[in-house]
Amino acid sequence: MQKLLFLGLGLSLGFLSLIYPIDGYESTGIARLLYVQKAVNSEKGYSRIPKGALLKLEDIKLNLVSCNGESVEDMLVEDKAFSNEIQKVIPHGNYSLTALDITDPSNLKYAAYNENHGYQPGSVGKLVVLNAFFSELKKIYPDSWDKRTELMRDKRVASGIFGTGDHHTIPVYDIEKDRQVKRKVVASDVFSLYEWLDHMVSVSNNGAATVVFREVMLMNHFGKDYPKLTDEEALNYFKENRHDTLTNRAHRVINQPLRDIGISEDEWKLGGMFTHASAKYVGRKGGSSATPKGLMKFLVALEQGNIHDKESSLEMKRLIYLTDRRIRYAQSPKLKEAAVYFKSGSFYKCDRAKNPSCGDYQGNVFNYMNSVIIVEHPNGKKYMVCLMTNVLNKNSAWEHLNLANKIDEIINPEV
Repeated sequence: MQKLLFLGLGLSLGFLSLIYPIDGYESTGIARLLYVQKAVNSEKGYSRIPKGALLKLEDIKLNLVSCNGESVEDMLVEDKAFSNEIQKVIPHGNYSLTALDITDPSNLKYAAYNENHGYQPGSVGKLVVLNAFFSELKKIYPDSWDKRTELMRDKRVASGIFGTGDHHTIPVYDIEKDRQVKRKVVASDVFSLYEWLDHMVSVSNNGAATVVFREVMLMNHFGKDYPKLTDEEALNYFKENRHDTLTNRAHRVINQPLRDIGISEDEWKLGGMFTHASAKYVGRKGGSSATPKGLMKFLVALEQGNIHDKESSLEMKRLIYLTDRRIRYAQSPKLKEAAVYFKSGSFYKCDRAKNPSCGDYQGNVFNYMNSVIIVEHPNGKKYMVCLMTNVLNKNSAWEHLNLANKIDEIINPEV
């Protein structure tokens, strides 16, 4: 039997990206934003951040609000000329892609290549958790955005076993000591809901994603009693319910919000939580999969302001705004001046017997990499790309970067 070595889900330790506008500390209480803001404003400056990462909260807008009465399906009609241009730069192999030029909302241009082909989405699946969280949040406070943000800022919850077992680190900033460290999540960690969301999306921490997933289930069950729920009461909920009951409920509450915005199970589904420790209480139900078409439908609904409501859509967009080192597709040098909203995921496996040199993002058994991006150039050019690949024996991070250069050249050619 050949020996197989499993290598990683999500982002590696060497490729961490921070998200959310850096002036957001006062409104969110996310401590690490204060650290970044201090660094940017210091005499030394903060060279990690490109110009496109310096937008403030007020600068981030939704681009397709004028189209919020249109169906997403009607908006995603292929523009043959645009699609032909995009398809010419796609390499041979297992690539699937959707691209939408939204520079002029009244004249959208959509390109598609294997748009309905399903892939293991890796950490892009954390957007499913983000979506479900804001769905449940609105149910608790349907008429008050201020109460929703207050809950996210002020309610603090413990990790427990749900957040443990992930090798990805999180940035933990001690405001009083003005010191930040990067470390793994431990069971005793207590953060606000906003900070758990930030850890889930910004550094793609699997433990944080599982904690947020847990909170989605608790919000769904306890409803308006959730804000006063204690950690002890929360844990008792999982102890007192059957494993299969919790598994079925988890699958329903996390995936139904996708169905509510018109994304079918074939287009995107999440099979379960992101850490092994959580399996003590909640199992998986089927696998996770997504298609470039499903991912693009999500981005369009987001830009329309149609994911739950305009406030939720805008806050979700802020949560995926890159404000630090860029990776993979987003690392394209052509995007330095652009604002970038981004989520990426990888899932790969190496057979060392076939290739002892098989490395990160170069799987020879499978080598999934996915990039979901919104690009906003200073000159007004705006577009979205959902790229999913399973190209064996190649560094997918570089493959995505190279394709990003070519796609940007088509949509935003140099003068």
